[in-house]
Amino acid sequence: MAERKAQQAPSTRVLLVDDNRAGLAARRAVLEELGYETTGAECPATALKLFKEALEAGNPFDLLVTDFRMPAMTGMELIQQVRGASVSTPIILISGFVEALGLTEASTGANVVIMKSANEVQQLVRAAKRLLGTAARKPPRAAAPRRRGIAAG
Repeated sequence: MAERKAQQAPSTRVLLVDDNRAGLAARRAVLEELGYETTGAECPATALKLFKEALEAGNPFDLLVTDFRMPAMTGMELIQQVRGASVSTPIILISGFVEALGLTEASTGANVVIMKSANEVQQLVRAAKRLLGTAARKPPRAAAPRRRGIAAG
């Protein structure tokens, strides 16, 4: 069994951040269905801690997906902190206030900004695949991605 694990390609790791459990669970389900390994955090400070720990351990997240409006720290503030630690990590910012607040890639530091809407899932899937450079392969049922749990703040 150890031999088999050593031959498998490493998982593509995605850190999801949203204080809304339903939004977090929905995005998580979509990305895991595509074969990505997800870790969820309901608090931006917890997400930042997880991000930095993974980076220091040499096993960084391949993608960060964050909501904009959260208590204590906005998605933009989280993006600034993440960019300070790793300029190259792709980031997707999701918000229901994209147009109202004029949120763009240039103004937020995110690689992609997505408006919460009926098209959000399609846009998230397309953006994740594009930013990660390859389409995730759906794993066989026996080797489904591990859930890391939801870290509460």
